[in-house]
Amino acid sequence: KSTSFHKQTSKKIAKIVIVILVIFTIGTSITDLLYRRLIDEDTEDYKRIWCIVSYPSSLKIFNFIMHTFHFMTPFIINLMSAIILITKKSRRRSNLQINRSFKELLKEQIRQHKHLFTAPVLLVILVLLRLILSFVSKCMKSTNDAWLFLIGYFISFILPMLTFVVFILPSKFYK
Repeated sequence: KSTSFHKQTSKKIAKIVIVILVIFTIGTSITDLLYRRLIDEDTEDYKRIWCIVSYPSSLKIFNFIMHTFHFMTPFIINLMSAIILITKKSRRRSNLQINRSFKELLKEQIRQHKHLFTAPVLLVILVLLRLILSFVSKCMKSTNDAWLFLIGYFISFILPMLTFVVFILPSKFYK
């Protein structure tokens, strides 16, 4: 039995999903904007502006759940996509190559496409830094600490931005 692919339908669904994802992400992050405030601090040594977020206890729980959800969902989707692609390819090959078992072909496909599993693992490692930074609130006396904090936060975005370029574009598996 053959599969049918409708390019126009796929484009429409992709556009709808993107709009829904953007609205969902903004909706779950809007509380951050509502409860963030600026405080001016003047001392003898320095003048600085603090950005303070203070949530009620119920919103702290919601914020924790949303940060964790935004962290885990791309990892799970990426990992599940790799598992499904490899399993389906192995199943197809086992139907064609009757003399080899599905388990044997699956192991071969996993070895051949292990790069598909490195993307989710690297995503978790780098995004974990951002997740930890979002839960740790720290007051800093020195502006040098602020730069270290900010650099760590931006480093955690590098791999999610490069996943498509590094793993999808060069892969023959997705073409």
